[in-house]
Amino acid sequence: MGVPKQSSQSQPYVNPKPWTLDSTHPRSITKKIQKSSANLPSASPTNRQSSNHRRHGHHVRGTHRSSPKSDNVYLKLLVKLYRFLARRTDASFNKVILRRLFMSKINRPPVSLSRIVGNINKDAEEKRTVVVVGTVTDDNRLLTVPKVTVAALRFTSTARARIVKAGGEAITLDQLALRAPTGSNTLLLRGPKNAREAVKHFGMGPHKHKKPHVVSKGRKFERARGRRRSRGFKV
Repeated sequence: MGVPKQSSQSQPYVNPKPWTLDSTHPRSITKKIQKSSANLPSASPTNRQSSNHRRHGHHVRGTHRSSPKSDNVYLKLLVKLYRFLARRTDASFNKVILRRLFMSKINRPPVSLSRIVGNINKDAEEKRTVVVVGTVTDDNRLLTVPKVTVAALRFTSTARARIVKAGGEAITLDQLALRAPTGSNTLLLRGPKNAREAVKHFGMGPHKHKKPHVVSKGRKFERARGRRRSRGFKV
């Protein structure tokens, strides 16, 4: 295209159809947003904090679980059952069972038969049902098992066999809900939470007596310097 001829008075050239942005064009919308945001106050720390609260739209409560992470359908049925019992009864027993059903496997440690036997009194508590929200395991150091009714999430095969052989019962938690919907005449137990091998390594430091993480476990590794007074020092 050729340049249009100008007059001798050298007037500036004006395009008869200048290119304009439509109001719905993305670039024009961006300019409108920039103009409107220019009038907003600067993002101070207080404004930033309030915007985070507005993002949730409500007061954020604690991070405790309100449902189990597992997709096990049998566990979900138990949650549905005890959620109903916790809502419709005044017994705190059902609320405790429901909260423990939400817990992770680490927070539901197993309970051995020896712990169950050690916690029941043969005179007064023999007829009480022992409740464990977790696994009941066998203890081969225990020579005799008394007659006892135990309700748990699951039993090992040897633990169930020893309970049944002694004349007791190994029932599930839904069977317990039919027998004692309010948790009457029950004894609720749980195992030690910090008895895992991994917990023995937590909090490593001087004068802590924690287990070190070592690759080799021979005579020369983590047993001399720093571990006994005859070899330099002891922590």
